[in-house]
Amino acid sequence: MIKVTVMYPYVFGSRFDSEYYLCRHVPMVKKLLGDDLKRIDVDFGLVVDGCMQPEFSVMGHLHFESVEAFKASFGPHADMIQGDIQNYTDLIPKLQVSEIRALV
Repeated sequence: MIKVTVMYPYVFGSRFDSEYYLCRHVPMVKKLLGDDLKRIDVDFGLVVDGCMQPEFSVMGHLHFESVEAFKASFGPHADMIQGDIQNYTDLIPKLQVSEIRALV
């Protein structure tokens, strides 16, 4: 199992429309990637006690059986998915692909 994490850095004053992201972008991604996409988790970073700022304001985690499944489902729709980013944020996301080795 692999996880593709899309990370939006925390930048004070940046624009991130969480309603658009959760209600439009995430469902669009789920529909386009089809059955190859096993699960999506979304984390929103918190400011703790007014002094600890998160490194990332939002992280989306997309779960797939394999790198090949991710590439096969994402590749044909990459332009559409990436083109939608401007509709909800002015941040430039970072991407990481990880192998899930333990679930406790």
